[in-house]
Amino acid sequence: MNATIFQGVWIPLVTPMTGANGAAIDRNAFARLVDYYLAAGVDGFVVAGTTGEGALLAPDERRWLVETACHLAHGHAPVLAGVGAADTANAARQMRHLDDLPLAGYLVPPPYYLRPSQEGILWHYRTLAAGTRKPLVLYNVPLRTGVTLAVQTIRELASHDAFAAIKECDAHPLVHLPSQTTLRVLCGDDMQLLAALRAGATGGISAAAHVRPDLYLKLVRYVRDGDLSRAATLFNGMRPLIRRLFSEPNPVAIKAALASLGLCGPAVRRPLMPCTDGLRRDIDAQLEVTMAF
Repeated sequence: MNATIFQGVWIPLVTPMTGANGAAIDRNAFARLVDYYLAAGVDGFVVAGTTGEGALLAPDERRWLVETACHLAHGHAPVLAGVGAADTANAARQMRHLDDLPLAGYLVPPPYYLRPSQEGILWHYRTLAAGTRKPLVLYNVPLRTGVTLAVQTIRELASHDAFAAIKECDAHPLVHLPSQTTLRVLCGDDMQLLAALRAGATGGISAAAHVRPDLYLKLVRYVRDGDLSRAATLFNGMRPLIRRLFSEPNPVAIKAALASLGLCGPAVRRPLMPCTDGLRRDIDAQLEVTMAF
């Protein structure tokens, strides 16, 4: 397992939808997005994750998205598939449905809604790891799952070769975790990206990087080069747009921004609702500022 691939700027791809209620995938738009971000030079992709409305996808839709991304990105960028469920058996079925594809691994949160104990979380991850030879990337996102991965749990999983990295979305652990685990830490909270990189995170899975991925690549490069002053100046300029892109449930605002940029339509699948008019106008105004960087 090559854990060194889990670094840099990863795009958690949106899933372009068609129809007022997002009833179908816009397959042409998805392929264009993969090509667009490959040309931008991003380091990797997550497909069918939170930003990709993964919880709302049918198995055949998830399969098509992951297979298409793997095909288009082959030899250029690694692809992680988002796999999540409240029950372990469902998550395992999702993995079996994708396991023949040339994936870099799976991005897996703890079981959501149930709020299991840390022992239950360990059992969940160990059971999933036993069903695949591909790496698992832990996904600590308490806001969505209702449970937090404890540091000791992360350390225990890190002692097994099956686990290669962690996407950390909790702001406080982000600035401490890189020194507490041997796993590569990928920032999952865009507003904390600079702080996480300075603390030793190897990169980020950044939804807001859909807009101006070049700025995210530049930010990572500045930090790697030790040019923290330029990194801070750049990131301070990025913050206003990042804040707006998460003002409504993800990926509502991201899709609105991409629609303004002509990259895909704004439709989201119900029960998600389209971006409000006020936020859309605010995003458009901020895009003018950010696109001028």
